[in-house]
Amino acid sequence: MNPAHHGPVHTGKAVFQVGDDISTDAIYPGRFMATVLPSETPQFAFADYTEFNSCLKKKEIPAGSIVLAGSNFGCGSSREQAASTLKGHDLVIVARSFARIFLQNAINLGLHVVICPGIEASVGDELEIGATSILNKTTDRRYPLETLPPARQAIMAAGGLIPYTRQKLLERRSSTTG
Repeated sequence: MNPAHHGPVHTGKAVFQVGDDISTDAIYPGRFMATVLPSETPQFAFADYTEFNSCLKKKEIPAGSIVLAGSNFGCGSSREQAASTLKGHDLVIVARSFARIFLQNAINLGLHVVICPGIEASVGDELEIGATSILNKTTDRRYPLETLPPARQAIMAAGGLIPYTRQKLLERRSSTTG
């Protein structure tokens, strides 16, 4: 079975766009590092982009909305809060590439991240994310994805490493007791 023919994995509107080399400090400024609880970090998402941050805090951005990014998104530090702050708003991050540590943090926390090196899109465009490509429904152009290994996809789909581990432990327990 070819997963590309099973419809979209996610459809959403691009609501914010940033360029290359967006650091974890731009995503979650260091001055808020005293706040680490995932229930509290979302209020500081893109805090220095005051207009977008205000829309997030007022819950004007629907869950599943897409943030477009250039290359090396999440560079800089290893702060996990940069991923948790975005996960707290249930945003989908479509980037040309991700910084290695940010990508691993995002997967571990279950943040929906998509690597699309050739993406061409703008704020307001409707994107249909499939298993192997993104269709920009606004421009009717399709862009291939750089897919993550199946194990990383499974962790992200489960909602992060902790839910994934729980799921695997429950599966193992039911297979040994059943």
